[in-house]
Amino acid sequence: MKEFPLLKNDLILRAARGEKVERVPVWLMRQAGRYLPEFQEVRKEYDFFTICQTPELACKVTMQPLNRFDLDAAIIFSDILVIPQALGMEVEMKPTIGPFFPSPLQSPADISRLETPVNVQNKLNYVFEAISLTRLKLEGKVPLIGFSGAPWTLMAYMIEGAGSKTYSKSKKWLYSHVEDSHRLLQILTDTIVDYLVGQVAAGAQLLQVFESHAEHLGPESFREFCIPYLKQIRNRVVSELKSKDISPVPMIMFAKGGNYALKDLSELGFDVISLDWTIEPSKAREITGSELTLQGNLDPCALYGNKDLIERNAYKMLRDFGTHRYIANLGHGLYPDINPENVQYFIHAVHEISQKMVKEDSNK
Repeated sequence: MKEFPLLKNDLILRAARGEKVERVPVWLMRQAGRYLPEFQEVRKEYDFFTICQTPELACKVTMQPLNRFDLDAAIIFSDILVIPQALGMEVEMKPTIGPFFPSPLQSPADISRLETPVNVQNKLNYVFEAISLTRLKLEGKVPLIGFSGAPWTLMAYMIEGAGSKTYSKSKKWLYSHVEDSHRLLQILTDTIVDYLVGQVAAGAQLLQVFESHAEHLGPESFREFCIPYLKQIRNRVVSELKSKDISPVPMIMFAKGGNYALKDLSELGFDVISLDWTIEPSKAREITGSELTLQGNLDPCALYGNKDLIERNAYKMLRDFGTHRYIANLGHGLYPDINPENVQYFIHAVHEISQKMVKEDSNK
């Protein structure tokens, strides 16, 4: 393990572990990105994946929201689709379209095109370098989060070739090519495990796994094609870190649109379950129990509101989740046209309101 500056703010780590906090920690998915004018300036000069693949640029962009806001965590600037790239697939980021695969997987025979097994230290070293560099640049200000897409989410992109309203091409595989679907999911799982372990070795202090396409599956399909691989990821990452004599880090599971599987997700061993905005906090607590930390779940569109409305929504969220075993966040990522000033209102409201709530609770 590399040597890094001592951590000054460990609120999010304590919240993830269920320890006492002075206030609720807050960070935002896509906090480094298109809504920031300073990020837009970088994008004028560099292609999206050039930023991801250049450690100095990825570090610079990761730091931008930390320079602006009093956040309790940084998340490394990267993309979930670096895994398909490492497997030898071409991925472009097209304006107005988003991710685009010129040659997606069209049949199970195309699995043989994938370059496996992946040497992540070679293929994804630029992410590890960016993490190490960012840890140094943070100077212990806050912890750094690493992340990966989950197997089903990556598989869906690799088959569809782009975003989709139905993901019917990739779902067709689940029904028509069951064994081959499992084979592809296992290839992705093996790569993800190595990738996440490499991120921790490089300096990541938390990990988040994004199952961004959970909403397109039903309970049975999710149980067959997602749960076993998510469980593998959690257990194998913990085991491999231990075998390398590296301290484990909290792991966060975010399955967007996957509230139907919340009970199953809560039993996988992840330290934190992140929620989208389509579930009430009380219902999530009831399903997951009291021994898990929850994260989320403000609708990102709430940040289009005025200052008073943002503060009221922050209060309601904190009131309903409580201040113990909780990390404030959005129910998905920030949208490109959200005003950074409104982001500041939200972060400040979480700080002020939760600090007051914790103090009141301690005085009871």
